[in-house]
Amino acid sequence: MNSTEKEISYTSTNSYTNLNKLTKETKNVWLVCHGLGYLSQYFINYFKNLNTTENYIIAFQAPNKYYQDKTFKHVGACWFTKNNTHTEINNVCSYIDAVLAEENIPRDKNLVLFGYSQGVSVALRYLAYAQLKCKKVIIQSGGIPKELVPDDFNFLDATVHHLYGKQDEYLNDERIAYEKDRAEMLFGKHLKITAFEGKHVVNTSFIREIALSL
Repeated sequence: MNSTEKEISYTSTNSYTNLNKLTKETKNVWLVCHGLGYLSQYFINYFKNLNTTENYIIAFQAPNKYYQDKTFKHVGACWFTKNNTHTEINNVCSYIDAVLAEENIPRDKNLVLFGYSQGVSVALRYLAYAQLKCKKVIIQSGGIPKELVPDDFNFLDATVHHLYGKQDEYLNDERIAYEKDRAEMLFGKHLKITAFEGKHVVNTSFIREIALSL
């Protein structure tokens, strides 16, 4: 017997997490994409030390949940896998579209797009798809999707901060050189590369520096 794989479209529900309130005093709206294994409700805590009046944070939630250990207590989430990646990308982009439509962010706010680890692939794919008018783009400790090309970012008029830890346990010299070359090819004059002393962890100090510079 031969099996056949088919696809079907249906309505799905997913969550996201906010921090602070979106008001007339809000200057910066952060759109943040967590890494593999995180949940948005916990990942958003990396932004809790920002000025609460000036910064409003929207943390997107990866749709695919799983238990992280054999005790079945700790739940993590994943954005994409190598299986049906194109479909998953489309689903995630539609989800982010829905979140932003719900939030209805005023145009006078500074948009800051932040992706960490696996969230880098989410942030950059959505940036290219939606052609977001961002003030800053921050990609930290993650890989740039191979399908993206310079023409995907012709619209871009924002500084792209490419950030990684010198002691990142998932990086070696070859991988660092490759990601730098890719970033330079895609973003050219808009790119700023920063290497910090640290491992594969969210750099909250850099986040605060960016917030203060806006």
